[in-house]
Amino acid sequence: MSDLPKTCPRTQEQVINMYFLEHRAKLLDVAAFLDRIDRAQPGTTGSDFREAALKQAIGILIDGESHRARRVLELLSDTTAEMPQSAHGMKGASGATKSTAGSPT
Repeated sequence: MSDLPKTCPRTQEQVINMYFLEHRAKLLDVAAFLDRIDRAQPGTTGSDFREAALKQAIGILIDGESHRARRVLELLSDTTAEMPQSAHGMKGASGATKSTAGSPT
């Protein structure tokens, strides 16, 4: 399942015991976010590229391959050299790019 070297001094059970509840809460937060999207009125442009990128990232989390954090970060990173477009109505970056939201992992 994993080609990563065993560099963590803890056992898998110790890691689960230490971090499970924290990450359970984060998963519930993501589930609640997706539920809110489902309950919201449809947008004028159809599916949002950020929602598509998030769902694609979830696929990476459960694919059983290693380097999940790196692959999710790469998926959600803007690698263009262009100046960012105005984030009108937002605080800053969108957190995903339109070009990666539909591409396979």
